[in-house]
Amino acid sequence: MKLSALQQSYLGRRSNSFRSSGPLDSSSDGAFKSPAAVFWLVLHGLSCLISLLLGFRFSRLVFLLLSTSSTYTSPFHSPTELAKTLDIRSVIPADPVGNVPLPFPNKTATNSRVVVGRHGIRIRPWPHPNPVEVMKAHRIIERVQTEQRLQFGVKDPRKIIVVTPTYVRTFQSLHLTGVMHSLMLVPYDLVWIVVEAGGVSNETASLIAKSGLRTIHVGFSQRMPNSWDERHKLETKMRLRGLRIVREKILDGIVIFADDSNMHSMELFDEIQNVKWFGAVSVGILANSANIDETVVEKRGEEENPRMPVQGPACNVSNMLAGWHTFNTLPFAGKSAVYIDDRATVLPRKLEWSGFVLNSRLLWKDGDKPEWMKDIDTLDGDIESPLDLVKDPSVVEPLGSCGRRVLLWWLRVEARADSKFPPR
Repeated sequence: MKLSALQQSYLGRRSNSFRSSGPLDSSSDGAFKSPAAVFWLVLHGLSCLISLLLGFRFSRLVFLLLSTSSTYTSPFHSPTELAKTLDIRSVIPADPVGNVPLPFPNKTATNSRVVVGRHGIRIRPWPHPNPVEVMKAHRIIERVQTEQRLQFGVKDPRKIIVVTPTYVRTFQSLHLTGVMHSLMLVPYDLVWIVVEAGGVSNETASLIAKSGLRTIHVGFSQRMPNSWDERHKLETKMRLRGLRIVREKILDGIVIFADDSNMHSMELFDEIQNVKWFGAVSVGILANSANIDETVVEKRGEEENPRMPVQGPACNVSNMLAGWHTFNTLPFAGKSAVYIDDRATVLPRKLEWSGFVLNSRLLWKDGDKPEWMKDIDTLDGDIESPLDLVKDPSVVEPLGSCGRRVLLWWLRVEARADSKFPPR
């Protein structure tokens, strides 16, 4: 009662204030308006100025907030209305006919009272009314994809053996989780060999255990250095340690080198099934070039400065291996990162290990294998690339439409060596 009396008194004062202000030429005192009229004119003028800045009619929002019309409907529901709206299962019988589960009602509310400004919001139906039916649809799609893969995919696929060097650091969880999710999507039998610098740690073990893959987690005695050059050398030794594990356990399949910060296309795992002995694919180099001198960039040709540098095999018109695409490091001379802490461009090696795949039988001590393969026991960690594993580089098989398709991407993003946040 008190609220309605206040509303009526306010509306009466508002109408009297407008009624008392006549035209400008009605009398000699017409030039002077009442304070209420002046207030509304000033408020309207300010609203117009604000509307010019914001881009919508701010005055309507102000008058909507200040007006207390009896026809205005509150956008909020009462507890009784909410109970009627949310109690969906009350209209479903406890024992449906034939024990068939009935889905939730999926009707669009026509009398929506949710208001934002001057517009009402239409309450749309829940997109997944029945979780059981949704899971059935997912199983049907999965079954269709499996049948398509059996009919049109790789016949008799070989096992994939993945070698990944890693170590505990701030961004390890970020990088290793990305590689782990990619490997979990591979539709073939897979073995993941994780070689960890500084020995096996609980952080890495708990992380790779979430994958559900068959993993071989081994430690490496040396700790990861702080300089990029020494890190590349140690990672090479760790990869050779992974290759020796393949030979010791006589694993049969295709060996791929997957660094924990690389990004892989699912087509890569289909393409490497075509390798016979030793193959190579093109790698996209994602290097930050923000600090390059613009004058040097302008001098480079279009072929030397593509939008994304590619590293991998180069073929001739007969689709035979003719050479290699390498990363041009001349524009980065004196500007590349030396230590992990440096805020500069991290350069790849001449040929990255992640761009090569090989048949695991090349590593076995016994068995028929080509003579051009070197014994990994005679190699040290100073080899530049996997090409040092073979005596004749011309035996490399170019994959991915003879190197024309980029199937994975190389990236190096690290936090400071003394970083403590975020954890892991």
